[in-house]
Amino acid sequence: MSATPTRSTTPARSAAAGAVAAPSATARLPGLAAGRLSAAEYACNFADAHPPLTVAQAQVESERCYYCHDAPCVAACPTGIDVPSFIARIAQGNLRGAAKTILTANPLGGMCARVCPTEVLCEQACVRNTSEDKPVEIGALQRHATDALLARPGAPLFTRAAPTGRRVAVVGAGPAGLACAHGLARAGHDVVIFDARPKAGGLNEYGIASYKTTGGFAQQEVDWLLSIGGIELRLNFALGREITFDGLQADFDAVFLGLGLAGVNALGIAEPQVPGLRAAVDFIAELRQASDVSKLPVGRDVIVIGGGMTAVDAAVQSKLLGATTATIVYRRGREAMPASAHEQAWAQRNGVTIRHWAAPQAVLSEAGKLTGMRFANTTLRDGRLVETGEAFTLPADMVLRAIGQTHTQAATGQAIALEGGRIRCDAEGRTSVAGVWAGGDCRFGGRDLTVEAVQDGKVAARSIDQALARPQPRG
Repeated sequence: MSATPTRSTTPARSAAAGAVAAPSATARLPGLAAGRLSAAEYACNFADAHPPLTVAQAQVESERCYYCHDAPCVAACPTGIDVPSFIARIAQGNLRGAAKTILTANPLGGMCARVCPTEVLCEQACVRNTSEDKPVEIGALQRHATDALLARPGAPLFTRAAPTGRRVAVVGAGPAGLACAHGLARAGHDVVIFDARPKAGGLNEYGIASYKTTGGFAQQEVDWLLSIGGIELRLNFALGREITFDGLQADFDAVFLGLGLAGVNALGIAEPQVPGLRAAVDFIAELRQASDVSKLPVGRDVIVIGGGMTAVDAAVQSKLLGATTATIVYRRGREAMPASAHEQAWAQRNGVTIRHWAAPQAVLSEAGKLTGMRFANTTLRDGRLVETGEAFTLPADMVLRAIGQTHTQAATGQAIALEGGRIRCDAEGRTSVAGVWAGGDCRFGGRDLTVEAVQDGKVAARSIDQALARPQPRG
């Protein structure tokens, strides 16, 4: 999930796109090693990948909008942001008004401006593509407006309705949970958010590449969202550990589950216990929480298994940490990769090699050290993915699994019905258990996008509010 301004803003990458100095001895070391680059290279590599628009650039770009009636960009936005309206306000110099339009529809509009795949959503739908083959830079303009507000919040944009006396538990402080909590707080309900981690934000804080969200923006946005009041945040509270599903049902009038996906898929082959073989999401989370990226070890030769946004983020960040080679290996062809064509191109511009039509066959190690992987060549035969009988080997001292995550049901027990390994919900987020809603990545049927998780939270908040407004049966 990546914000994708169409202007050429990609900064020079010292390690990934041409070194500015001769490689150090550390850079040449095999195995896991920290400090492969100079301080200047790290600073360059982990700067904002897509610098924000200047005031002048935003003015020019906003005036390119046709301000369409029944604009296709609005229909393409999962949260239904009134794109022409907020862009018109930017053109008028009314950034606060623009931000209000955005945040009314999407309370996490600042982060979504950075990480939404705009190239397959609003910007793909932009009518400018027909006449110029270059859409309005909607994501960049959205960031311009929301950044301006968060820099100078001023008077609250939203105020709470009169207190209802009803309490709702939200499990998970990720995009879905935060959006749900904000909507419920606006409606006058008291909300308690529980999260197993020490920081709120979920994917926005732990799962997105560092160069996409610099300067502690994820926490800045969380702080703004909580400022509406009526939301209590309880961190280091894990469902099934400090809190129980039955307890939440007993103590609260409603429950929303924004659990994300806690499990990580295995490779399906033997995985020896060797340093450097790990889940890509753990690698990204460690990087996001690092106060000094130069102290993070990375392999000289890195392999990432998978084809989605997580695989791209992991591979690119490996290069930016100083890996000599980073290779994404995907079992099918380019067109089948979950990562967009834009993201694939971004990876390649940062020195990542992408190998298609290959499936893991064996993890290779010697004397307890990772040495490489053997892959089987694959093809489609009668619509089925099969191995061709040919194979190849790649050297590696670091292998990252990015082949999807799974919902773990242990914390909620068997009461909640699943579909496709995730929680089954209706169109309003209601689960099979009365009084319990769910949304975000743990919900079956979504596209694992931050913006869709926000919409799930919004929809569930409205549904919960309506349910709590109905007369309650006498006990």
